[in-house]
Amino acid sequence: MEGGLCAGCLRTLDEIARWSGASPDEKRSILAAVALRQSHSPLPTFHSPS
Repeated sequence: MEGGLCAGCLRTLDEIARWSGASPDEKRSILAAVALRQSHSPLPTFHSPS
């Protein structure tokens, strides 16, 4: 955990803990927050070779 975020999934501890009981709308909200973090993250992203 760096800066309170999981380095692998970019979720907070609270988001990770809530995930299994979250509704589909809550999961979409968490994933939207992750996408925003990822777009502002200095961490490299890895893509599968084409």
